[in-house]
Amino acid sequence: MLKWYPNQVRIGAAPIVTIMMVFIAILGRTIWPGSPLFMWPLYAALPLVALLHILLVLDDSSMSRLDSMFYALVHIPLAFVVWTFSILFANGSNVF
Repeated sequence: MLKWYPNQVRIGAAPIVTIMMVFIAILGRTIWPGSPLFMWPLYAALPLVALLHILLVLDDSSMSRLDSMFYALVHIPLAFVVWTFSILFANGSNVF
């Protein structure tokens, strides 16, 4: 999927999705709290981050597999925390 992009884009795609979670949460909270228009991209963001890390592990042209596994091991828990709080913030501090 990311074979045609430079290595910097492949490595930085997951943190970019994490940053976009924050912007979508802020935008969703200010415009229309709890709207499905803003909630569904947030729900899909963490699986997308995990998929991007899996693709980075499988494609060893940008970094070694051990490095990409360590990168995923560090970034996915941090993205989970950002994901949880951005869902809570965009939803108006309600879990569901």
